[in-house]
Amino acid sequence: MANAPAEPWLRGPLPGLDPLLAPILFSFQQAREDIARYTEQLTAAQIWAKPHGFGSVGFHIRHIAGSTDRLMTYLQGRDLTPEQMAVLRAEEQDSTLSRDELLAELDRALQQAEAVVRALDPATLAEPRWVGRRRLPTTVAGLLTHIAEHTQRHVGQAISAAKLSATL
Repeated sequence: MANAPAEPWLRGPLPGLDPLLAPILFSFQQAREDIARYTEQLTAAQIWAKPHGFGSVGFHIRHIAGSTDRLMTYLQGRDLTPEQMAVLRAEEQDSTLSRDELLAELDRALQQAEAVVRALDPATLAEPRWVGRRRLPTTVAGLLTHIAEHTQRHVGQAISAAKLSATL
């Protein structure tokens, strides 16, 4: 793509952020840009379509926002709230949220997560954390890595759904 901006990780260091923490923020910026780009021409019906039974673009956007919030809660050593559990249950339900509302929801979740990451001391990366009711073991670094890769996995699924939905 001629004259396309470089991907976030190729735009240089993030001022004031330890380079060990930068990859998660690069992942979030890539998610924002890719989702905005691939949903730009979609109608509301296409955003909520489930091509071939796959998850809708809207579902994937909501899931990125919700899962990032939930995983950041574990990163901070806290349990999920009843409100977070309600958001989880609502992710798979059809919605009437518009593209702009979905992108705003995603941006809010990513901004909140970015604030948590920016406040992290890199010396804590090896500290233990747990995930879920079963309290499965991980570390701060493990959670950050999973949040970044999980975000990108659903971005890819959202792009695929967008491309399929655009043909409907």
